Amino acid sequence: MQYSLSQIETELKKRLSYPYKWGRKQNDNFDKLTNFIYSTQHFETLLAEIKKRFGDKNNYDDFFNYTINRWYNFWSAVAVEQIFCSFPNVKPSMNSRDRLIDFSIDGASFDHKTSVFPKNYNLPIDEAIRKTPELIKWFYKNQSQQKRKHLKNRLYIVLYSEDDKHWKLKAEISWLKKIIAHYMIGFNPNFLMKFSLEKDKEIISDIIWAVKK
Repeated sequence: MQYSLSQIETELKKRLSYPYKWGRKQNDNFDKLTNFIYSTQHFETLLAEIKKRFGDKNNYDDFFNYTINRWYNFWSAVAVEQIFCSFPNVKPSMNSRDRLIDFSIDGASFDHKTSVFPKNYNLPIDEAIRKTPELIKWFYKNQSQQKRKHLKNRLYIVLYSEDDKHWKLKAEISWLKKIIAHYMIGFNPNFLMKFSLEKDKEIISDIIWAVKK
């Protein structure tokens, strides 16, 4: 299903007035309770549904923060994947439930992940960019232990903002579209980075840097 990118951006930006805090690590139980985010595109509808489902819970704030964060990350990813799939050499996954493949570029299959620049990474941004393979290995090593954990091909978009509010860049869909387009113009599968993270298994990966200074 195709969505309006401008509408997604409008809805995502409604979430920016709320602090970005989880209160707990992402886990399968809370994911199951908040899976209605997948069918809820409008932010006002999301807020009403959160109130309806969790309004009487003692830990309402936990549910509130968890849900709006999952919703925000999911719909940003929907927009980014739709941008990728607008290019003629990109094919979407035939199985929408496949957590390991979102799309393929020139036949190379990828799970896409938009990530903020990690606050506990030991290199400053300029050096991290120069040593991109090291950050990729760090991401694989430190990835979530929940459903989407894997050691398969992954294409990262890494967000960095000089004000340290990297998470807000997930709502900048028009800006991300330009960055992705620039990457796709020069895409060459021979330039993808190769890693051996498991015995006898080679994966390919890359980072698209989205930096606002």
